[in-house]
Amino acid sequence: MKKIGVFVCWCGSNIAATVDVKAVVEAVKKEPNVVLAEDYQYMCSEVGQNKMISAIKDYNLDGVVICSCSPRMHETTFRRAAEKAGLNPFMVEVANIREQCSWIHKEMEEATEKAIILARTAIAKVLLNAPLQSGESKVTKRALVIGGGIAGIQSALDIAEAGFEVDLVEKKPSIGGKMSQLDKTFPTLDCSACILTPKMVDVATNKNINIFAYSEIEEVSGFVGNFKVKIRKKARYIDETKCTGCGACVEKCPSKKTPNEFNEGLNNRTAIYIPFAQAIPYKPTIDASACIKMKTGKCGICEKFCGVGAIDYNQKDSFVEREYGAIVVATGYNIINLDRFNELGYSDCKDVITSLEFERLTNAAGPTKGHLICPSDGREPQKIVFVQCVGSRGTRSCDKQYCSKICCMYTAKHAMLLREKHPETEVYVFYIDVRTPGKNYDEFYRRAVEQYGVHYIKGQVGKVIEKDGHLEVQASDLLSNEQLHLDADLVVLAAAIEPDPTARKIATMLTASMDTNDFFTEAHAKLKPVESPTAGIFLSGMCQGPKDIPETVSQAGAAAVKVIGLLSKDTLKCNACVASPNENMCNGCSLCATVCPYGAITYVEKDFRIPGGVVKRRVSQVNEAICQGCGACTVACMSGAMDLKGFTNKEIMAEVESVCK
Repeated sequence: MKKIGVFVCWCGSNIAATVDVKAVVEAVKKEPNVVLAEDYQYMCSEVGQNKMISAIKDYNLDGVVICSCSPRMHETTFRRAAEKAGLNPFMVEVANIREQCSWIHKEMEEATEKAIILARTAIAKVLLNAPLQSGESKVTKRALVIGGGIAGIQSALDIAEAGFEVDLVEKKPSIGGKMSQLDKTFPTLDCSACILTPKMVDVATNKNINIFAYSEIEEVSGFVGNFKVKIRKKARYIDETKCTGCGACVEKCPSKKTPNEFNEGLNNRTAIYIPFAQAIPYKPTIDASACIKMKTGKCGICEKFCGVGAIDYNQKDSFVEREYGAIVVATGYNIINLDRFNELGYSDCKDVITSLEFERLTNAAGPTKGHLICPSDGREPQKIVFVQCVGSRGTRSCDKQYCSKICCMYTAKHAMLLREKHPETEVYVFYIDVRTPGKNYDEFYRRAVEQYGVHYIKGQVGKVIEKDGHLEVQASDLLSNEQLHLDADLVVLAAAIEPDPTARKIATMLTASMDTNDFFTEAHAKLKPVESPTAGIFLSGMCQGPKDIPETVSQAGAAAVKVIGLLSKDTLKCNACVASPNENMCNGCSLCATVCPYGAITYVEKDFRIPGGVVKRRVSQVNEAICQGCGACTVACMSGAMDLKGFTNKEIMAEVESVCK
């Protein structure tokens, strides 16, 4: 007969304030096979663990149930304690009476009753648990970083500096991301290119980093320590091994009517182009949709002027397949589409622009060489209105519900730089409230008001219309309770940010979690902020949520540290809770192999003895080194042949039956 010990944690007042802990202890004492039931204030503490270790030895326990917080938090802690006492760690069950009970119930009687039921289910399961052993798998000592913005760059550099090989994949022709489009950065007003370009050069010259620019992730399989990834290298129609980056092809190209993505469409580029002056790799790319030669078969001027013969109109996409021990996601962000905000005139008025378009107009390397003009007619604006929280915080029906975090600060930056260059310009900022949570951020905002004379008006802009060659801004001043009508030459919308559209596709390939806004979800908001719930996947930068450059760089470094810790190991312990097929019941239908996201299931022909002879049957086989215990196969198996160690059908049904007592 198995001997079970039960320990009920108070978790301070987290559990004890709603659950009658003593009543739970008395109730579980009456359960079959329970030889010990105790409560303690903090079971996860050293004292609490020692109580558990002593009880296992003193009572010769065969199984332990801990009634505490989520197993996601402390299951590993209690399993290690059991192992110290000589008990197989998989003979420990955690009944979650905090998140699933005390935190969601207000009445003590109701919460206590549910806590008893949860404890009873854990006891029923541990009675059927069997000791399990974890295997080992080798770690591939190479990392993949998806995204070549400042987050991906910093993560790649930190991992490479630790001596590990890194592949940096960027979907655009050059690394650099959104930071490469900025003029200055807050709160120090550093030149963005001046601090980013050295990082980009470091990436290009680091022997441990391979840059896959103009490339995308095509397929991902495998598991932590052993990911297999297929990378699509899109055709540039340039032989990069021959190209010297002289730029003659770009200069001579006659097709010059394609909107320049790097300058937010404010000017045009040629069909063959290098995105910006500091681009890495500094190699041109041919836009097949704009190239005259590739559309009509005529032209070919760039090929004639290429002295090294690097132009290749017949180049095709190629594929690279590699293995990685860890993957860092740094897919970045985009400005939201403002076409839905018709009342603000973005779609109708050329002089209503986004904050990123403003950055390009004021950048010395931008379409106007840093000379701020009204896009409609080229005149210098004398009165500029900035509108905050456009698309953020749910103020309009089409808004994102979250705060985009960086808008208040970059608007203050824009206003200050504008007043510094053009002191005669009137600048108005309409805001809901100003949010400046960062070192020296509030002082930065106050400088804009006190030193530069920027007019901050607490209120919302209701409408922007074009009238008699200028913009009329209709707004409200909430402090004076007045309706305002301002004439403006230029309106700048501080647009919300959102995850890059490719993030959802990548998350699906990685089996990583996302929230309702398509930001990647961290494993734990406080304790594992850079780790995905999927082992071996780490998060860097704005793919996880809105943040500024310093915070992005910090998180990128943190993700790199986690990767280095993983890659420094030669082997990893495999999951012991793996799928286990019953060959006598398997009908060889292949459903389990079809749903397995890790490719852990294969099929073999085996001989089976039957009355009158031997027959060959096709049955499933599980590679336990690859299986991650997700349970998808057990659900799909129509014959009931597939089971999951540690979560067998019998164990699950025992839990269900205990609830129905």
